[in-house]
Amino acid sequence: MHKEIKLYVDDMIAKSKTLEQHIKDLRKLFTRLRKYKLRLNPAKCTFSVKTEKLLSFVVNERGIEVDLDKVKVIREMPTLKTELEIRGFLRWVNYIARFLSQLIAMCNPIFKLLRKNPKLEWDSACQKDFKRIKQYLKNPPILVPVVLGKPLILYLTILEESIGCVLGKQDATRRKGQAIYYLRKIS
Repeated sequence: MHKEIKLYVDDMIAKSKTLEQHIKDLRKLFTRLRKYKLRLNPAKCTFSVKTEKLLSFVVNERGIEVDLDKVKVIREMPTLKTELEIRGFLRWVNYIARFLSQLIAMCNPIFKLLRKNPKLEWDSACQKDFKRIKQYLKNPPILVPVVLGKPLILYLTILEESIGCVLGKQDATRRKGQAIYYLRKIS
């Protein structure tokens, strides 16, 4: 059951490769729901879709993408002036962190503003990185699924203030890398 149906709190998703398999998986799910006397809200159910928002991300055949409405909020933010605005911006960036390969390096000057520092000074380095993130989000990457039997590539980035890695694979042309997962750590 856990191979076909993924659960997260009160959300469920049935992922199937074919329509026939999808119907079998749903039958299995409905049988289990009936057995435990659980009900679904029909208004919140969608069936047999190739693209769906799940946990504020767009999940489709290509992989996992950021919700462009959420990206739009970040891209349209004016220059940040207060600690509250900076914290708000970093919350939005945290939402898309799994899509930013060098998040710590990109945001380091902005993170430093929130350290116990009596003076909050938005300088040119902060503005440069703020613009860089907004520019990066013009074409955000898609996290793609692993293909069994295909080689994986691990890219490491080691900087003074952070360590990061990207697990990826080559696309069909073997010329371009595709990200599967990003990981980062502030040192």
